[in-house]
Amino acid sequence: MSAALPSSRQIRQFDTCRLIPSRFVAHEDSVLAGIAGSDTELADLFDLDNATNDRLLAERGLLPGIGIGELVFGVPNFRVVNAAFCHARPEGSRFNGPQRGAWYCAFEIETALAEVAFHKTVEYQEIGRFEDSVRYQCFLADFSHEFHDLRNDPRFAACLDPRSYRTSQRLAARLLARGAIGLVYPSVRRAGGTNLVCFRPPVVGNPRQAGVWRFTWSGRPEPVITAERSRRGAGGRR
Repeated sequence: MSAALPSSRQIRQFDTCRLIPSRFVAHEDSVLAGIAGSDTELADLFDLDNATNDRLLAERGLLPGIGIGELVFGVPNFRVVNAAFCHARPEGSRFNGPQRGAWYCAFEIETALAEVAFHKTVEYQEIGRFEDSVRYQCFLADFSHEFHDLRNDPRFAACLDPRSYRTSQRLAARLLARGAIGLVYPSVRRAGGTNLVCFRPPVVGNPRQAGVWRFTWSGRPEPVITAERSRRGAGGRR
């Protein structure tokens, strides 16, 4: 597999689902408001937060992992799109390293819910506490481009290791360097589900808000997942 690359094919998929914590959505109240004693303190906290916000740094051309020319501006929800590529996890994710994020989404809402439930549960396992309630906003997006496809390709089984991202991150780095758009791959967290990872911000088409989901952990690793609001974003395809 060292020299091989997965085959690519035209992917035309509408209404893919990405879940992000509601506190990061622009219309939600800032989490900083709860710790500020006055409007002056809140303004100071915003200044401090902005000075260390990777998305804002990237939009000024100051983040080494992604260039300002790769980001999107002036379109609906552009900040949400840019944030996905600017706020990488310290250890990276399945198909990106710590320097640069990516837009991960699922073909099915059930798969997106399963992915979030798994990763959040891992966080709570690390602290030995399963007590929390978190709201997630679903964003829909459309894709019509050529993606590399790992489905039904046993050569890349190691990239779907449920415990390690080492091999998959190496493959992603090679593809990114060659100008690839992204990958389609089977979900590791939900049997029969399909995920898509996009490496390029401008390819994320028509991102728009859809439903809101609440994940509640009450002493057990398995969360209770409930839909708080269900609606299609304006301008979405049916």
